[in-house]
Amino acid sequence: MEIPKPNGGVRKLGIPTVIDRIIQQALVQKMTPIFEPTFSEYSYGFRPNRRCQNAIDRALELLNQGYEWIIDLDLEKFFDKVPQDKLIRLVDNMVNDSDVTALIHKYLRAGVLVNGEFEETTIGTPQGGNLSPLLSNIYLNELDKELERRGLHFARYADDCVIFVKTEYSAERVMKNIITFIETKLKLKVNAEKTHITRPNNLKYLGFSFWKDSKNDMWKTKPHQESFKKLFLKLKKLVKRSWSIDLTYRIKKINEVLRGWINYYRQSSMKMKITKIGEWLRNAIRIVIWKQWKIPSKQISSLVKLGINEEEAKGLTYCRRGYQFTSHSCVIQRAISNSRLKKRGLLDPLEYYLKPIA
Repeated sequence: MEIPKPNGGVRKLGIPTVIDRIIQQALVQKMTPIFEPTFSEYSYGFRPNRRCQNAIDRALELLNQGYEWIIDLDLEKFFDKVPQDKLIRLVDNMVNDSDVTALIHKYLRAGVLVNGEFEETTIGTPQGGNLSPLLSNIYLNELDKELERRGLHFARYADDCVIFVKTEYSAERVMKNIITFIETKLKLKVNAEKTHITRPNNLKYLGFSFWKDSKNDMWKTKPHQESFKKLFLKLKKLVKRSWSIDLTYRIKKINEVLRGWINYYRQSSMKMKITKIGEWLRNAIRIVIWKQWKIPSKQISSLVKLGINEEEAKGLTYCRRGYQFTSHSCVIQRAISNSRLKKRGLLDPLEYYLKPIA
């Protein structure tokens, strides 16, 4: 099937049935030990005991060694454009089992559904199955070998590859040569609009951006502005006042989003931003609670139960100001305090971010 991509266009998924998924996983478990030793040290995507943060650590290491000119490679529809015959040859050279390669070839050609109609996949590796990540690494290992043969410094996570050099002239020369290699040897298409030479301040890699700390003259990371925007939009959906849902369930879903996001970006500098997100989130929850009280008599009695005197409670209830004014008022801040929200189960983003990793 086709699913929309965040930046426009569609991605074709080939979702295996349960039986096929089990068989694909069995293939992956047998093939991974065969191919792992051949993979580059600087390839981090979809490999055992490796993750995005390792690629970011590698990028920081190179930046702090003075490699501050970056070629940001973008392969156009990589998973849809991989030549299957060449991929099968690479697999067969290592596996040397005709039954296995024939089975993999069948999975590659299994096809996708487009608007309910079957469509053949004569090129590419359909995403959505267990095999696709391993096959992508097998194919792009050819690129890694070429980069290493040329003595270039790089980090690659799946089809996201960045190359680091020391001068602008070197960057222009390397970009031209590598694009030629990719298009002539690997038979892949490089996205000319997105592939570019950039500086660390302008680089977005795996959701991270980079900044230089003037105190120690070292490059560091922070979540990219777009990453903050995506987090805000996710949280905004979860605190919609029109979403009639139990507060406990709402807080549970909010905490899941916060934990996942903070865990991914934990190594970054984001104390100020995460503090603001926490303040905004608590005020949004106060608005949700205020609206759930609905009628004035319920609002007044609830405030009184939370320790607000009746006159102040009536003053806030009948002030006829909007939700934003109400959530920022000292009365509601005292009644639904940060500590009360914490007891209710709401995660404090700053506290969670600063918490030492066990």
